[in-house]
Amino acid sequence: MAKQTSFCPVLGFLVIGFLCFICLPAEAALKKYQFDVQVANVSRLCHAKPIVTVNGRFPGPTIYAREGDRVQINVTNYAQYNLSIHWHGLKQYRNGWADGPAYITQCPIQTGNSYVYDFNITGQRGTLWWHAHILWLRATVYGAIVIMPQQGTPFPFPQPDREEVLVLGEWWNADVEEVEKQGNALGIPPNMSDAHTINGKPGPLFPCSEKHTFAMEVEKGKTYLLRIVNAALNDELFFALANHTFTVVEIDAVYTKPFSTEAILIAPGQTTNVLVRANQVPGRYFMAARAFMDAPISVDNKTATAIFQYKGIPQTLLPKLPTLPEQNDTNFALTYNSKLRSLNTPKYPANVPLNVDRHLLLTVGLGINPCPTCLNGTRFTASLNNITFSMPQTALLQAHYFNIKGVYTPDFPDKPPTPFNFTGAPLTANLRTNLGTRLSKIAFNSTVEIVIQDTNLLSVESHPFHLHGYNFFVVGTGVGNFDPKKDPAKYNLVDPVERNTVGVPTGGWTAIRFRADNPGVWFFHCHLELHTGWGLKTAFLVENGPGSDHNILPPPKDLPRC
Repeated sequence: MAKQTSFCPVLGFLVIGFLCFICLPAEAALKKYQFDVQVANVSRLCHAKPIVTVNGRFPGPTIYAREGDRVQINVTNYAQYNLSIHWHGLKQYRNGWADGPAYITQCPIQTGNSYVYDFNITGQRGTLWWHAHILWLRATVYGAIVIMPQQGTPFPFPQPDREEVLVLGEWWNADVEEVEKQGNALGIPPNMSDAHTINGKPGPLFPCSEKHTFAMEVEKGKTYLLRIVNAALNDELFFALANHTFTVVEIDAVYTKPFSTEAILIAPGQTTNVLVRANQVPGRYFMAARAFMDAPISVDNKTATAIFQYKGIPQTLLPKLPTLPEQNDTNFALTYNSKLRSLNTPKYPANVPLNVDRHLLLTVGLGINPCPTCLNGTRFTASLNNITFSMPQTALLQAHYFNIKGVYTPDFPDKPPTPFNFTGAPLTANLRTNLGTRLSKIAFNSTVEIVIQDTNLLSVESHPFHLHGYNFFVVGTGVGNFDPKKDPAKYNLVDPVERNTVGVPTGGWTAIRFRADNPGVWFFHCHLELHTGWGLKTAFLVENGPGSDHNILPPPKDLPRC
């Protein structure tokens, strides 16, 4: 009896200790990657050419990590171009040194040099992506980021049987950097891409593409999570799978209220996770991507395909094509985006700023400037509030942190200097566009609302805008001119979608809100590479907060120099 009384407490302590051990969250891991930026010969559409790649792969490798992990990526540049890499959608709290846009948070990594991107993944899980952030190099230098939830934390949707990453892109037969240079020299838009791609492959609707078709094998009755990234330079894309329905469960690494749809719309820079159940007659079905453009502007309208192939079905069976929305289907685009809602649960709340400290109205302008050496004597230009952003030669974050004078001015206007009927008849004018490196200074922890307003200077057009260093809530959107007296009353302040890249509708406006709690210099730009190059960009200088734990971290020792 004495033995039993002495043994039971020991056993009890062991059981309790074991239970406590398994309840503790897994210790954060350190994930290390080596990225060798190098030129490799790649063949597509019967054309072979050298392209810039990471580790010789196109697309580049997928980064895998868990929420809470620390990630170190050593980027060594063996290419002829100086470049930097942006980890799109990662918030990089206080750590703009790891954000990556060239001449914004760092100088580019010069040929033959290396730089270690060192960052923590805090409070984020889902699908993001990485890409080169200089010139047009992200045409081939890109890949996915998959962040799994913390160990033991399930998805807030049915557990899939398997996952697949699908990165949508564009392909040029010519050297993409030469294509851009030629367009700039002539003052006109450069040649559009020759194909869209899915995981770097255009699919069998293009010549010489039998070997350049991505296929995923599935089993009847199983559910698959598709992690979809739009890495295209200039095209918003529809994406669908023949005879199957998607359930949207996440966008830009934020869980959403699930909804079913026959197709998705995804802009450059955006990510979308969908569940699809293999519940059709076993066969071969095409996944397809094609451009969305509801303005009178030319785009690459060719369809990229990949194959959703049931196990045991011979490859000789011709796949079935899905019915994609029409290229100019504005109604589908507006309706689809209106269905996106934050999950807004106790575990995944939507902390929407209800009171706003700072209101900004930013007008998107596409116009023309004089250019004596250009083809028509003019050059296309772009602006925000009539300011065409001029890229500095010293990185803005470095200039701010080290107090280097003469690099920028913190006087970007909160509203356009000349109000007009923004979406009325085309004005075909620039309204005195100014060139400058002007930043918007934001007080730490203040709440900000930005209304992004499309204009009809030359033509209306949809614009996907990306904010570095933050997620934001899309509280409102509409067609026509924003009405500050009437439109805010229609905002969704309960469960608006939270994301890092948002499409401003053609001839319309979008209102976003965020809390400026991440000090640093953060790029804000259209994610159509064509428009970014024309100057459709600015940056927010978010001031340090009280106490050292709200200040920008010191820069790493290997920070590239200009």
